[in-house]
Amino acid sequence: MSLLVNNLAVFHEGNSSNVSILFIHGFPYDHQMWKHQVSAFKSTHYCVSHDIRGLGESPAGDGQFTIEYFVDDLEQIIENLKLDHPVLCGLSMGGYISLRAVERMEEKFRALILCDTKSEADNNEAKLKRAAGIKRINKEGVQKFAADFVPNCFTKESIEKLGEEYISILGRSMNSNPEGVKGCLLAMAGRTDTTDYLSKIKIPVLVLCGEKDTLTSPETMKAMADKIKGSEFAIVPGSGHMSAVENPLFVNEKIGEFLSKELSA
Repeated sequence: MSLLVNNLAVFHEGNSSNVSILFIHGFPYDHQMWKHQVSAFKSTHYCVSHDIRGLGESPAGDGQFTIEYFVDDLEQIIENLKLDHPVLCGLSMGGYISLRAVERMEEKFRALILCDTKSEADNNEAKLKRAAGIKRINKEGVQKFAADFVPNCFTKESIEKLGEEYISILGRSMNSNPEGVKGCLLAMAGRTDTTDYLSKIKIPVLVLCGEKDTLTSPETMKAMADKIKGSEFAIVPGSGHMSAVENPLFVNEKIGEFLSKELSA
C-alpha cells in the first residue's frame, strides 16, 4: 500500500501494531530495492519504506537537497504514521541518512541496521567526483550517468544471476528525474561526518557489508562497526555494494537473527 507524506511516496506492508522497520534505499534507486526484505518481514513486522525526495515516485521540486532535509522527511514519516521507535535500516545513501537521523534523534529509534555505507563525509576527491557526475548529467543526461554508475554497485556474477531483476533496477535508475539525481549528489557531497557519534550510540546496531563491495569496503565498514559499542558485523558472501539485492537470503537471515535477539532482550 502507498500514501503521500509531505509530498513523498511512502509504502507500507504488514500490521501497524507490530514493531516497525523503516527501510531507506540507496542512490540512485527507489524503495523497491528492499522488496526481498519487505516480503520476508511483513508478516512479523510493520515494514515502511519511501522513495527519497527526487527519486522513484517522489518529486524533485527544485532539487536543492541536503542530508538534513532528508532526515526532516524521515521525521515527518515517523510522526505521520505514528511509528513507535522503529528499527532503522539504511543502505549506502540510506545509511548516511540513518546515521545522521540517529545522531540527531536517537531516542526515536529502537535499533539500527547499516548496509554498505560509512560515517565519514566526502573527502575532496569524492566531492570532485560528485561534481563531475552533476556535470555529466547536465551534458549527457541521467540515462548515461546511471548506465555507468549502477553496474559498479553490483558484482558481475550478481548481474548475471539477477537477470531481469537487475535490468528492471537499471531501467528505473536510468529513468530517474535528473534534477533529483543531481540533488542527491549535492546532498551526499555536502553531508556532515557522523564518525564522532559512533561511540555514543546506545541502541543495538547491525552492520552488513558486501564481500566484494568496492564502494564501501569490508575493511572500512568493520572499522566503523568497531567504533560502535556492542555492534554486530557480518560480511555478505558474494555481494557487491547492493547486498540487500544481491544476496537477500543471507541479509534477511542476519536481520532476522538480530531482530529476534535485540527485540526480545
